[in-house]
Amino acid sequence: MTVNESPSTTNIDASCRVPLLALFSGAALWLVVSSALAVLASLSFHMPGKFGDIPFLTYGRVQPAADDALLYGFCIPAGLGVLLWIFARLGQVPLRGGIVPVVAAHLWHLGVLAGVVGILAGESTGFTWLEFPRGAAALLFVAYLLLALWAFMNFTGRRAGGLFPSHWFFVAALFVFPWIYSVAQLLLIGAPVRGVVQSAVAWWYGGNLVFLWTSLIGLGAAFYFLPKFSGRPLHSYFYALFAFWTLLLFGSLSGIPAGAPLPAWMPALSALNSLLLIVPILAIAVIGWKTVMGGAVQTCKGGSYCMIKFGFVAFLLSALLLVAGACPQVSRITQFTWFSAAQTQLHLYGFLCITLFGAIYYILPRAVGRDFAFPRLIRLQHWCSMLGIFLLVVSLAAGGLLQGIKLHDAGAAFDDSTRAMLPFLRTSTMGLLLMLLANLLFALNLLTLLFLWHLSVIKTVVGAALAPLGKTGVKA
Repeated sequence: MTVNESPSTTNIDASCRVPLLALFSGAALWLVVSSALAVLASLSFHMPGKFGDIPFLTYGRVQPAADDALLYGFCIPAGLGVLLWIFARLGQVPLRGGIVPVVAAHLWHLGVLAGVVGILAGESTGFTWLEFPRGAAALLFVAYLLLALWAFMNFTGRRAGGLFPSHWFFVAALFVFPWIYSVAQLLLIGAPVRGVVQSAVAWWYGGNLVFLWTSLIGLGAAFYFLPKFSGRPLHSYFYALFAFWTLLLFGSLSGIPAGAPLPAWMPALSALNSLLLIVPILAIAVIGWKTVMGGAVQTCKGGSYCMIKFGFVAFLLSALLLVAGACPQVSRITQFTWFSAAQTQLHLYGFLCITLFGAIYYILPRAVGRDFAFPRLIRLQHWCSMLGIFLLVVSLAAGGLLQGIKLHDAGAAFDDSTRAMLPFLRTSTMGLLLMLLANLLFALNLLTLLFLWHLSVIKTVVGAALAPLGKTGVKA
């Protein structure tokens, strides 16, 4: 990959350099931590007595810590970094006041550290995807507000006229997270409600965060990069607008499982909205197909284009699994099984993480002004990620279906469904190990680039400090 940009574009990229390095480097470390914790959680099914005497390594603590480290540690800061850069590029205006996003990035990573440590120490709130203690949640909220404010200021100060589809998805994402996060924190942690409302709010928050917010960020990035790589404009402005509004409408009202202990109308309404997601899914599939097909022919060698295309397909598949899981005939089998975990992992890692990998591999060399030190590792990471997510998702989905069938068999003992899952869990552990390897390769490439950039800065500063002395000696 050779970095060759116009002077104005180079200045824009350079203005984002330090904030992006702060966001992406911390995100890469949390991604490795998340994968390592996920492997430990998976091993507890094969060796249940191994970690039984170590409280902070029990499944009930390690798995939530792994999930939150993935979502809050990697997905959100990496997504916001990609958003900042795309706003600057589309608006043709440098990022102003870059010190504020840098401070906010460090504050965010500090909040994630406090949250993960709190979960492992047994201070979890007990609500899925909202396990971080109050202090960590406060740090995250303040850091997000700072990052969102600076991103929105850059958006409003753009020089290039008109709005692109990526703008719609990113601006919506900027507002969705603080809205759902503040409501959930207030109603579940700050002034907690009780009974039916508590469960409804918890499921509403999880659905909006894990599906809606991540979809807005991932699709915003995909709709920017797919036309750039294919050499074709994004297909149908109208289709993109239609997909945006229908995704917001139906995606924000889904997330409550069919077997939830709530009034019947709540799961029914959620299931209906999940089924109606097929409308934006079809529109998004048409947009992606028409944009990529017939464009510039590029061989897939595991680079940014391949990653973003894979992420786009993974989004369609994960959304279809979500729609299928909302069907009564399917949900009665798949509820209370590993099927939903397969859909969640495909969406978070297969779609969002791999899309962000492709975006970061394209953005950072342009922002820093130099290529990655190990370009061959990018291809290796791509294939490890794809194979790992394939083994994880297929094994959990197939095992979940078999588990559900056995649970509905009146003549089968409960232990039979548990034993039936063990071969699938072993396969999923292999997938997690491959994903851990891929994430280590990603962190190695990114942190090496960070180190080389710091080294070049130090050399420049030392050279500038010694230059006057050298000139004085020559004159003498």
